[in-house]
This record gives sequence, structure tokens and C-alpha cells, in this order.
Amino acid sequence: MSHTLNLPPVLDLNAAAPLRLSLLEKRGQSVTLDAGSVQRVGGLCLQVLLSSARTWGDDGHTFEITPRSAAFDEALALFGASGRFDDQNLGGN
Repeated sequence: MSHTLNLPPVLDLNAAAPLRLSLLEKRGQSVTLDAGSVQRVGGLCLQVLLSSARTWGDDGHTFEITPRSAAFDEALALFGASGRFDDQNLGGN
């Protein structure tokens, strides 16, 4: 069973700590993040998401981000992180 977490529209510095805590509460379980309403992604939240994806992958649990807004995908591209949340990359570099 996967737990869904809705991401806020703005993933900035103020959202990083609450995002981290919300994810820690779900550790040890498969999780799906809904990024469908995300309008802006900052570097610190991206680090939280990348670290979490790797942790979930290392723990053998599913970590999905779906749906994704165009703004979310564009932010990933700007940070050079396109493809980092694909299944084959979760436990990798």
C-alpha cells in the first residue's frame, strides 16, 4: 500500500523542513507524492526530495512523484535533475 502526500504549490525554503518531517513520518512505507499543483521548486526542497528518493530506494520501498505539473518538471530540468525520480535512478547516483 502506498501513502499519498500532496506537495504544496511552492516548495521553497519555508517548505523544506515541513516536507522533510512529512516524509520522515512515511519512512518504511511506499509513498507517492502528488506534484500536480506545484508551481515553484527551490533547491533545498529538491535536495530533500532527491535524498528521500535515494533513501526509499535503498530501503526497497516505492517512491513516486505523480502526477507532476509542468512547472515541477521544468524546475527539475533547470536544476539538471530531469530523470532523477525515474524508477531506475532511485537508488543510484
